[in-house]
Amino acid sequence: MLHLQNYLNGQLVPPAAGRYLPNLEPATGEVFSYLPDSDAEDVARATAAAEAALPAWRRLPAEDRGRLLVRISELIERDLERLAQAESQDNGKPVSLARTVDIPRAASNFAFFGTAAQHFASETHFQEGVALNYTVRHPLGVVGCISPWNLPLYLFTWKIAPALAAGCTVVAKPSEITPYTAFLLSELCIEVGLPAGVLNIVHGTGPGAGQPIIEHPGIKGISFTGGTKTGEQIARTAAPMFKKLSLELGGKNPNIVFADCDLAETVRTSLRSSFANQGQICLCGSRIFIERSIYEQFKTDFLAGVADLTVADPQLETSRQGALVSEAHLQKVLCYIALAHAEGGTLLAGGQRVMLDGRCTNGYFLQPTVFEGLAPDCRVNREEIFGPVVTLTPFDTEEEVLTWANGTDYGLAATIWTRDLNRAHRVAHQLHSGIVWINTWLHRDLRTPFGGMKNSGVGREGGLEALRFFTEAQSITVKL
Repeated sequence: MLHLQNYLNGQLVPPAAGRYLPNLEPATGEVFSYLPDSDAEDVARATAAAEAALPAWRRLPAEDRGRLLVRISELIERDLERLAQAESQDNGKPVSLARTVDIPRAASNFAFFGTAAQHFASETHFQEGVALNYTVRHPLGVVGCISPWNLPLYLFTWKIAPALAAGCTVVAKPSEITPYTAFLLSELCIEVGLPAGVLNIVHGTGPGAGQPIIEHPGIKGISFTGGTKTGEQIARTAAPMFKKLSLELGGKNPNIVFADCDLAETVRTSLRSSFANQGQICLCGSRIFIERSIYEQFKTDFLAGVADLTVADPQLETSRQGALVSEAHLQKVLCYIALAHAEGGTLLAGGQRVMLDGRCTNGYFLQPTVFEGLAPDCRVNREEIFGPVVTLTPFDTEEEVLTWANGTDYGLAATIWTRDLNRAHRVAHQLHSGIVWINTWLHRDLRTPFGGMKNSGVGREGGLEALRFFTEAQSITVKL
């Protein structure tokens, strides 16, 4: 049985207390590895290593730091198949999804930020005949990066890469539910020769390892992706310590379909935006609003597409719907399905746990589920389910759908489908969403800001926004 290890000060080491947690494969419900049950002592050791490594790392030219990050990217690409298989086993997602999205994007994160730091320009303001004012940015210091279980390596690297590129050293914690590819990343960092202590990976639970990262006075900033309730807890702890915070939290995203859309493309992409990764993406469009004149046609075509989605062993190439990440999460989603019935919804598809034969007999599988007839302000349409459950709702006017789309505490992402360019811009500007996609979904340019409004988070990630977060601005004035 595989025992994962922490990555501290350039070495793979066991947890200080010698305790391990079982790591289950969602497709089978069986333990396939053990991960360190780390505690405050492990975090203290990781932070001490990061503090010791910081002076040399921050002095290293951005070009030299970047070469190491690009080399890590190349090793991720080299080991793509191994990492994709590991991600599928650990998370339950189809291996085809891990192979085409998760692992390539993890490689892109290192490649992008490996070069981006070299283009991070300083600012100069010249006061004629008086003074020269210029602004430089210094690495924040030791930072904590805490990532979720839904896109394990992808979002782990999304935080680590810009922090390292900016000259920070890192204490990172992956989700205890999906630790495998973070462990494999630590092996790649050793192979590359990343200096000891620059990156430290501490495995464990939120209370056991995550909270000590947040509380440690030597850690100057926290970048977190996860649930809104956890984000609240982090803010309560870190804000009085004046730590810098980037919180990418939940979403309850609207997918707005106007009658003049390209219907075939809209349906095709809406199937992905509803059920990709079993709906376990914070950007999934779980509330689909369709203009009434095409509602019945959209519903017919959409349900035909849902019927073609194959729930199967995620290791099979034909699988398009894998397992939910855990038994607890499966039960949570099933509770929301029961709530949808109680709130008066009409079940159009799915709604049941899937029991597979063979090795997946005890896996956490669920049918893609579609409801209609639910009020736009009901709990199912306001609360984040984070599973393969969507609602269909007809609308009559632009004003009406905007009210419904904005009628949640979340404001992460939204999608608009229309051929009318004026309408697309008009509606986009009125949506309370940090990200708006028009006639597409999950299209990412790593140069653009990423993050949400309202309860969907604080701050922005991606591109120069990430480099700004991991640095402190210093203004210097020279009198002429």
